[in-house]
Amino acid sequence: MMSPFTVAIDGPAAAGKGTISKEVAVHFDLAHLDTGLLYRAVGARMLRGEDPTAAAQTLVASDLENPELRTADVAQAASKVAVIPEVRAALLNFQRAFARRSGGAVLDGRDIGTVICPRAEVKLFVTASAEVRAQRRLSELQERGFDTDLETVLADVKARDDRDMTRADAPLRPAGDAVTIDTSELSIGEAVAQAIAAVKVRCD
Repeated sequence: MMSPFTVAIDGPAAAGKGTISKEVAVHFDLAHLDTGLLYRAVGARMLRGEDPTAAAQTLVASDLENPELRTADVAQAASKVAVIPEVRAALLNFQRAFARRSGGAVLDGRDIGTVICPRAEVKLFVTASAEVRAQRRLSELQERGFDTDLETVLADVKARDDRDMTRADAPLRPAGDAVTIDTSELSIGEAVAQAIAAVKVRCD
């Protein structure tokens, strides 16, 4: 693995990019950053009454350890703050510096291959149907004790997709040279294997 070496993994919510990113990072011994956590942390602080831009500008590492970051309310808040240009600008340099760190890195998010790291050595776009993603998210929420239903979760998934794909600043879309992995009918192992194979092509 050359150094620095950046793997950019984008995709909508609950497509599996987080799991795939972690496994790819472990396989190639690369650092990993879930950039969505940055926006979730800002969203969580916004829900507590803070200005989102100020929150982004003063974000600290401990903010990423908040156990509330995986809740549905914070996920929706993250999607809302992510459309604010000033928030995105405040988090841009941190992400780019992490991406080019010595030893290489895997970053997953929604604009890594298109905006944050347009020159990444490998770009993947992980996706799945809205229905499949909603079912996955529902199972995840129910395991955590949240009382909800598929119809509600599917509506949330579609609303988040619409915000992510139609925002003026860095909309969610695959980079022109990204490898697309549709996980709708893939097991976790199969999806990870496809991702690792795509990275290996660029390493050889």
